[in-house]
Amino acid sequence: MRDLTKGSVSKQIFTFALPMVMGNVFQQLYSIVDSIIVGKFIGKEALAAVGSSFPVIYVLIAMVIGVGSGASVVISQYYGAKEMNQVKKAVSTIFIFLFFAAIVVSVLGVSLSNPLFHLINVPDNVFDDATVYFRIYVAGQIFFFGYNGVTSVLRGLGDSRTPLIFTILATVVNIVLDLLFVVVFKMGVSGVALATIIAHGTAFISAAIYLNRKHEIISFKIKEMVFDKLLFRQSLRIGLPTGFQQTFVALGMAALITIVSKFGTSVLAAYTVAGRIDAIASMPAMIFGSALSSFVGQNVGAGSMDRVNKGHITTVIMAGGISIAVSLLVILFDDQLMHLFTDAPDVVDAGKEYLRIVCSFYIIFATMFTYQGLFRGAGDTLVPMFITLASLWIARIPLAWWLSSIWGEKGIWWAIPIAWSVGLILSVIYHKFGAWRKKAVVGKNQRIIIPEIDLEHE
Repeated sequence: MRDLTKGSVSKQIFTFALPMVMGNVFQQLYSIVDSIIVGKFIGKEALAAVGSSFPVIYVLIAMVIGVGSGASVVISQYYGAKEMNQVKKAVSTIFIFLFFAAIVVSVLGVSLSNPLFHLINVPDNVFDDATVYFRIYVAGQIFFFGYNGVTSVLRGLGDSRTPLIFTILATVVNIVLDLLFVVVFKMGVSGVALATIIAHGTAFISAAIYLNRKHEIISFKIKEMVFDKLLFRQSLRIGLPTGFQQTFVALGMAALITIVSKFGTSVLAAYTVAGRIDAIASMPAMIFGSALSSFVGQNVGAGSMDRVNKGHITTVIMAGGISIAVSLLVILFDDQLMHLFTDAPDVVDAGKEYLRIVCSFYIIFATMFTYQGLFRGAGDTLVPMFITLASLWIARIPLAWWLSSIWGEKGIWWAIPIAWSVGLILSVIYHKFGAWRKKAVVGKNQRIIIPEIDLEHE
């Protein structure tokens, strides 16, 4: 665990973010390796099938991710206020919630797979593979939620190194099993999904055993776990807006898939591949925003608003500089990056077009995400939700539909940086005039009791 309320602001944020960046690089390798093996050993139709399943998966898990992020903020603020009993209760509460949420998501996913894929107009030649991959993947959500719950809680406590160890373990297991199931046993997309489930399970079970023996706060011992209703309501108060935001983002991704699908399997495969590259390239900016969120959470809990402001400025500079460097690298090596996944010329050309347009504007995305991390760490998630929804549903999706009717698939790609620009402008305005400074769950040396919440009108 790390106390982020003391010491050099820039050093604290950078050294806290660095293991997170490395961990997420390995975590993104799940999708990267999956896509490379599918593209090289199965074909572009299977590649399109795996890609089209992710927005549907995201729709199902988005709300749970949001509530989990709210719990992480609560944990970091109580830890910053040095209220360890509350920290332990919050950790226990969120794991109980994640357990039951995983069961619900798995049942819904397996039951509704066919209608969901019909809804987003997945092409007939990839439909069967998409549903097979999806059903196997969602059946293992208990391991996914458990594994991600551990990493979120540890980061809320200022520990970004321990999650890295288990992320590396999961990535290695996933790569080995991908090769075994697909290349050796010829199991197709079902083998890819099964490899991911087993990798998540290995990481989660290993983490649970380790933490039960070594960690003073996190425990998976059933007799010691309690569900605190007040702490869960605090997590909901912060997490529900993020959950709704993630859900609408997921629905937006599904809506974009319906637009992309109109241009055929090759463009859908290109969107899948370029999206994988985009995800890992934009990840440092997202991680610095998440690191800032934990930093802000602890310092708000300790009442150190000067450190909060310094942390925000420092993170904007670091994330912006890294994003410029990443943009140049991706644009320079776009052809080589696309050929890692597929040698189909039409897929490669469409993917390179995506990367050159989108990656040129990473600095806008990085700055926007830093503002979002500041707001969430301070406990303000409602307004960031509206900002995200505005940039997605008012800007990106309508523009993708309209511009694609004029420029083809290139119009879909251009809608992405335009939407980021809208989100950044709104974030800057809210930072200057908003009430995000008054949204903390705890104050210095005290616990603020949240009144009864009417969730239907919150």
